[in-house]
Amino acid sequence: MPADRSAPLLDVRDLCIGFPARGGMVPIVDHVSFTMPEAGILGLVGESGSGKSVTAMAIMGLIDAPGVRISGSVRFRGRELIGLPPRQMRRLRGRDIAMIFQDPMTAFTPVYTIGWQIDEQIRAHERLTRAQARARTVRILGEMGVPDPERVAQRYPHQLSGGLRQRAMIAMALSCNPTLLIADEPTTALDVTVQAQILDLIRSLRGMHGSSVLLITHDMGVVAQTCDSTLVLYSGRVAETGPTARVFDRPGHPYTAALLDSIPPLCGPRPDRLPAISGTPPSPMDRPAGCAFGPRCAHVHAACTTTPPALVPLGPDHAAACVLPAEGTPLPPRILRASNDTCP
Repeated sequence: MPADRSAPLLDVRDLCIGFPARGGMVPIVDHVSFTMPEAGILGLVGESGSGKSVTAMAIMGLIDAPGVRISGSVRFRGRELIGLPPRQMRRLRGRDIAMIFQDPMTAFTPVYTIGWQIDEQIRAHERLTRAQARARTVRILGEMGVPDPERVAQRYPHQLSGGLRQRAMIAMALSCNPTLLIADEPTTALDVTVQAQILDLIRSLRGMHGSSVLLITHDMGVVAQTCDSTLVLYSGRVAETGPTARVFDRPGHPYTAALLDSIPPLCGPRPDRLPAISGTPPSPMDRPAGCAFGPRCAHVHAACTTTPPALVPLGPDHAAACVLPAEGTPLPPRILRASNDTCP
């Protein structure tokens, strides 16, 4: 099926992913839907275990555990990826859709040099000689800010620092100029200086390669600096979605607001302690009957305990899965503090 250039770049609808357990199928991702436009940056945010990485792996066609059940629709430029034969998926993976994995130390094969591994991906998708592939590898390593890229290409992963490994992983993902780049927590375990450099690099990809980026993180500060739109996941379900400025300025879900409250303020009065979200996310095997965030929410009431709330429109492209907006009840002023504490 040829690509439909008029369709959204990535259109995910009612994606459900279940893993087998003793009691039956356990839903890890439950009816997640979102759309990515061309040359956009979408932040997929939530605590560990919210389903972010599993969603990305499903998009990439990398979930092959026995008994896993995947339903719904994942369309890339109008082409359905769920159920796509492995051979056809391999043609897309790396060339049209690429991924930066969480830990570049374990994502790279330790017994081959960095250059060999990037060369291999290039030659798998394009008819280039070894010399031509190596020339492109060295060039793109240089574009990613790697000093002395010819020497680095001859190094093994364990011989590079965390920041250089991450840059090499980004170079590998971009080596075939993919249209969609999935970055799974690309700044994890990096110091703040290197983290800022990696984020600047991701923001520049739109201009350098015309790539759209799905940025997976648990850091709301990273989303604020980088993303055009934001999708908040909680316990495998969409809690809130919308333009980043709108979501940060007027969060419609108590979970989103609580994540924002946990960010240290850049100016104004400094709190003695940052607010923390009490409790822990529920196990996928034992979710509450109603809102999954209900047991941790300071504003829970009877309507929250019956059925999972549906997404309620809050503005242009902005929606939250909470009964408070549905009832016409705004979040308390303490939570809606983000738009008022602006720096001079």
